Amino acid sequence: MFKIKKILIIFLISFLTTPLASKEPTTLITEIVNEASMILSSNDPVESKIIKLNNIAETNVDIEGIGMYTLGKYRKNLNESQKIKYKKLFNSYFLKSFSSRLVDYSDPKISVVSEKKINEKYTIVNTVLEETSKNPEIKIDWRIYTKNPERPLIRDLIVEGLSLARTQKEEFKSILQNNNEDIDYLFKSLEEFIIK
Repeated sequence: MFKIKKILIIFLISFLTTPLASKEPTTLITEIVNEASMILSSNDPVESKIIKLNNIAETNVDIEGIGMYTLGKYRKNLNESQKIKYKKLFNSYFLKSFSSRLVDYSDPKISVVSEKKINEKYTIVNTVLEETSKNPEIKIDWRIYTKNPERPLIRDLIVEGLSLARTQKEEFKSILQNNNEDIDYLFKSLEEFIIK
């Protein structure tokens, strides 16, 4: 019994002290796509699918980075409590928006086409959402933040040339400009979307 415990301890120590291999951006996207496809094609209830899809997003997407980018110049005017509130609201907003868009797909087929390293911090992975009887083929480019090669994160999706992060930034800018640049109005809009 003691010998087995000793072997287990040695195994755990070696496992925990072994550095993780850095994940290539193409591998990251392939794994995410395959996992999401399995979830979406399963017979699980919708609520269960949403929880699992959100877990994928929270692990692999730089939600905080996207949130600060989409706030644009207005992030400079936030005090600390507003910043905390915004990050929390944006996280909930992003996850609801992300899962509600995906959950209607029963079995999406996405193929990785190529990868292009832009610089040390960014790599673009080009994929194609395959054509179905209901939908045409769609080109999707994934912008991967690779500053930490041990943990690459998705920073943006470019669908048929349209950046989702940039589109979101323009939407938030419009909400703020139409409401005297009052950040509380943006918070209210996010809250309304979350509780819908």
